[in-house]
Amino acid sequence: MPEATNMGILSLVPLTITLVLAFWKKDAIFALFIGCLSGVIILGMDPAFGLSALAEEALGNEDFIWILMIQVFIGIMIAFFMKAGVVHAFAEMLAGKVKTAKGIKLATWVIGLFTVDDYMSPLLRGVVMRPLSDEKHIPREKLAFLLDSTCSSVCTIIPFMAWGAYVAGLVADIGGPVTSTNEGVAAYIAAIPFNFYAISLLVITLLVALEIMPDFGPMKKAEKRAKETGAVLREGAVPMIGTELEELQSGKEELKVKPSVLLDFIIPVIILVVMAVITYITKGGVKILECFIVAVFYLAIEMSIRGIFDSIKDMVDTATKGIKSVMSATLILALAYCINTITNSMGAADFIINSTESWMTPVMFLAVTFIIAAVMSFFTGSSWGTFAICIPLAVPMAYSFTGGELGTLVYTAIGAVVSGGLFGDHCSPVSDTTVLSSLGAACDHIDHVRTQVPYAILAATISVIGWIIVALVAV
Repeated sequence: MPEATNMGILSLVPLTITLVLAFWKKDAIFALFIGCLSGVIILGMDPAFGLSALAEEALGNEDFIWILMIQVFIGIMIAFFMKAGVVHAFAEMLAGKVKTAKGIKLATWVIGLFTVDDYMSPLLRGVVMRPLSDEKHIPREKLAFLLDSTCSSVCTIIPFMAWGAYVAGLVADIGGPVTSTNEGVAAYIAAIPFNFYAISLLVITLLVALEIMPDFGPMKKAEKRAKETGAVLREGAVPMIGTELEELQSGKEELKVKPSVLLDFIIPVIILVVMAVITYITKGGVKILECFIVAVFYLAIEMSIRGIFDSIKDMVDTATKGIKSVMSATLILALAYCINTITNSMGAADFIINSTESWMTPVMFLAVTFIIAAVMSFFTGSSWGTFAICIPLAVPMAYSFTGGELGTLVYTAIGAVVSGGLFGDHCSPVSDTTVLSSLGAACDHIDHVRTQVPYAILAATISVIGWIIVALVAV
């Protein structure tokens, strides 16, 4: 790749193309790829050799390999959980202890706190909780809202999950005061308290589950319908029921060894948490990859001893399925690193900073950052694609306000990008997690989106007020 240079307004072309295609085609992977290709062409490189050189520079480094391995081991761990049938068993254990509508809603919220994957969580919880919620005449829209809002939100506030590792890698790849992945993780941990949207939505969802906060908007009508008529779906609704749910249900019957919630689920989670805390204290940063490696090794040994795996081949096949399940996220990850490299090579961040520093204020900066990330995530349905584009722009601009130093404004900027990605994701009908939540709840997809948006807007409003206060105090 050519040496980094400031190409002025041309430096915005790859990002602009990426944004336009993302909004138009609603496909983050395609948009990111074409954005990278356009950057290679603008830099005067042959497309074939240019893309090869870009991949070598962007992906042939320690940071990318680190986050890639995290994705691999998360996929394996999820596959092992599925093989053992333990997440289903854990959910059933909790569900069997609740008998009221309020208890069922609260159980759905609590199980969401144990999310190990934003794809698996809404499907598994939906399969277990839907019969119970239907029995108590809880509208499917409410169940879908509980599934969706305690899914990605939880992933973003737990630093040793894939989301945190991904954003930490993006921040470290920018350079500046954050020069390593460990420092990137530390920066992400410091930014978690400023992820106001995720925190606000989790609190709102809890209050709704406890029936402390009254329903409003379309959700109020849905609740009234369900209570008065017993109809968990509106007349004419088209519930989304996918084959994934049937496969999960049939998988439960095929288990040869009774799941052990303690051995197959609680202990691996404890291993993750304890190792994360210990490494953070002793090593100066959470060793996320090492945490997952140890947890997966434990599961492999424990499940083999208990006979869950018939053979080494069975274990390897299960692990392979887990790796395949994260390929989409891995592809976005690779393209994210490539678009970062193109952005840095063309000096896009420097151009934007130089063009806006005369009028951009910290208060305006945080609000604009959130809005851009939210709009982009809404149209693409991809939080990760949004992070890939917005982090390389928002963080350098935050550095310009802090004199190139880490500080509250930088952490808040990271939180604003993550929050914006989540908000757009929760409001978007093309979001994968929104679709999966509709599937898990067997809810009409548009009904789910319509009833969830007012709560998302409320959380976003609270968040913007919080960022304004932080900016006023930090400056």
